[in-house]
Amino acid sequence: MKNKQPTINDVARLAGVSKATVSAVLNDTGTVRKSTRERVLAVIESLNYRKSGPDTRGGAQQVRSLGLVIKEIDNPYYGEVVTGARAAAEEAGYTLLVMSSEGAHASERRAVELAQAKGVDGLIITPVLDHTADLSHLFELKRRNLPFVLLEEVLGVQASLVDVDNESASRKAVEFLISQGHASLVHFAGPEYSMHSQERIDGVRRACSASHIIFGDDGVVRAGAHAEDGYRAGLEFFRSRPAAERPTAVTCYNDLVALGLCRSLDELGIRVPDEVSVVGFDDIHLLDYLPLRLTSVRVPKFQMGQVAAQMLIRHIESRETLPPQRLYLDTELVVRDSTRALPGSPAASIVRVGAGTNSGAARMAAR
Repeated sequence: MKNKQPTINDVARLAGVSKATVSAVLNDTGTVRKSTRERVLAVIESLNYRKSGPDTRGGAQQVRSLGLVIKEIDNPYYGEVVTGARAAAEEAGYTLLVMSSEGAHASERRAVELAQAKGVDGLIITPVLDHTADLSHLFELKRRNLPFVLLEEVLGVQASLVDVDNESASRKAVEFLISQGHASLVHFAGPEYSMHSQERIDGVRRACSASHIIFGDDGVVRAGAHAEDGYRAGLEFFRSRPAAERPTAVTCYNDLVALGLCRSLDELGIRVPDEVSVVGFDDIHLLDYLPLRLTSVRVPKFQMGQVAAQMLIRHIESRETLPPQRLYLDTELVVRDSTRALPGSPAASIVRVGAGTNSGAARMAAR
């Protein structure tokens, strides 16, 4: 039998205040002295108390729920994350509510506020991050002691995290291309609202700096997160370049950008991989059913959603406040038909599709 969760009466009793005062602190209303507010917040944290959701009518049992805020509703990557989170939620008796910010700060904030208004027990968030990001809604979640797990690190916010080492994964993909004899490379970067975009650029730079290759700012092509972004950027970048000035390999922010790039190259009469090798990132299921099977960095997307939901539920159901956890899942490079070794280069030995993999492994990082 699960331990009884603390109530607002428990908070009021231990803090030596009225229920109305506790409510005023939780809702940030009324005039409460700073010392009293701090005492109430300290008790809330010590009890791991969370405000109950809206009451149900007719005496029906309240439905337990988790919220998941993604960034792109049309990205198959998130479909696999959602499937994993839903499986874990339903196994534990929770309903999963999914919302998308579409890369907009205001939309993310509204989604988080709506989830709170609907009384969700906790949130999984893929945050919108750039130099203009307003993170006050995340600090508000912490103030209300509503548990949340991030799928992308937010500097300055102490919260649980499930992610992959994007920099290392990107670096290994470029090291593979270098081992295949490619010395002229560019990277089609992702949107500025994702820290993952910069981390993957950093991985490319690290791989090149450890080799004989000079990789400057002109090696980064700003694309985006969608297939049309890769298509547009590909046409713009390759259309006016003679064959002698083209890169022999391109790494991409994600698979959608890579697929858009491949279409633009096909329209320009540039053959993949004979003239240009292309590497994606994420390894979405769709890749197995395309005429040109894309080399990609495999991210364990189902496991990411599943583990994040399980981690969140542990925070929700704990009688004590749990410290933030950070879990980094392993990635692997899956080599398919969109890359080739240049003549004269040593053939790299890389695990191919169908061979044994270890993408389910994980490593914990304590902070």
